[in-house]
Amino acid sequence: MADANRTALTYRYERWRAISSGILETAGATFLLLIAVRWFHAGSLAKALVAGGGSFGLMLGPWLVSRVESAGWPVAKAASRMAMLGALGFLLMTAVPVLPVFVIGAVLTMAMSSAAVPLMTQIYQENYPERQRGKLFSRAFMIRIATAAAFSEIAGRMLSANMGMFRGLLCVFAGAFALASFSLSRIPSRALTASGGTHPFRALRFVRDDALFRRTLVMWMLMGFANLMIGPLRVEYLANAKHGMTWDGLPLTAAKIALLVGVIPNLARLVMSPIWGWLFDRMNFFVLRIVLNTGFALGMLSFFGGNHLGWLILGSIIYGISNGGGDVAWSLWVTKFAPPDRVADYMSVHTFFTGLRGVFAPLVAFQLVQHWSLSAISWLGAGMIVAATLLLIPEIKFGKSGRKVSPLVEEVSE
Repeated sequence: MADANRTALTYRYERWRAISSGILETAGATFLLLIAVRWFHAGSLAKALVAGGGSFGLMLGPWLVSRVESAGWPVAKAASRMAMLGALGFLLMTAVPVLPVFVIGAVLTMAMSSAAVPLMTQIYQENYPERQRGKLFSRAFMIRIATAAAFSEIAGRMLSANMGMFRGLLCVFAGAFALASFSLSRIPSRALTASGGTHPFRALRFVRDDALFRRTLVMWMLMGFANLMIGPLRVEYLANAKHGMTWDGLPLTAAKIALLVGVIPNLARLVMSPIWGWLFDRMNFFVLRIVLNTGFALGMLSFFGGNHLGWLILGSIIYGISNGGGDVAWSLWVTKFAPPDRVADYMSVHTFFTGLRGVFAPLVAFQLVQHWSLSAISWLGAGMIVAATLLLIPEIKFGKSGRKVSPLVEEVSE
């Protein structure tokens, strides 16, 4: 059971970190790709690399967890150091504003942000009580969402006035990383429990040894690939003149793109986040995931299917509502199924496969868009999500909190 003082201290600094996370979220979701398209006129490969930067970090999850475990560092200390590296990366991008440095810097900075996710999940497991985990996580996440929505509006207006101001924006991202580093340094945490072995990706053995975990990862691969394929195409759809999207007959400004991609979805997330957090603590996990999957599919079809401002807004709202629940489910679901001292390992495997699809999904997306309409790609994505949802139905009986792991999983976790 989490200690009350540790819980209070973690929650306090998680709310500060949420401000920086909200600002950095807009970098990965909107502005780095927007800058690549509008300022650097980047090609398909460069755009795919920028869009997939965070995914490279997620793929490093098992390696990072094994290194932190071997070093014996408290997990928050390790995450703090990574955030400081992210700050230095953005400062370098500001000092040398050329496309190769921008692309490499975008990949590395977003990788520093995402690679620490398994470490944070271990902190939530240890410092937040099980029956309050979703609630406390979602409340801090509301600050992140509100910050992301507000900052999307401010930064969008700034770039609309002068796209050359992107260097100032990169400095703000550096400052956000610095705030995250400070906040993480104040969060109590322990070193990871040694699991034995030296292979840096040894946590992947849990895919073999835990059948339910393996089946759930298959579902997540289908659903996640579809979402990560469609995600960067939202910016491409609105920012690239060849798609002909207009607002009152005029090409969309950076501010209006930020409104549709950042502000509206984040406002919907903000409203729904505490509700999803409450449901996560009480609802059958697989039923919750089916509801979220349905929302993601409908949001895709609405955004790309109508070719009208009203459909864009509706798709943004539905996507935001579903994403609010997806935040909680994606970040915390392993705490319901993994042995307590192996949460970071399970989460690192989950982030590894998330990163794997996140690297390839944008590459596939930007290749498909050269041959298919965006409407057709959205139908492909929705079909993948439906297939993923059907795979979940037999697993509903396992979806309650407190699922007992098999003796084999308990053995390999010792």
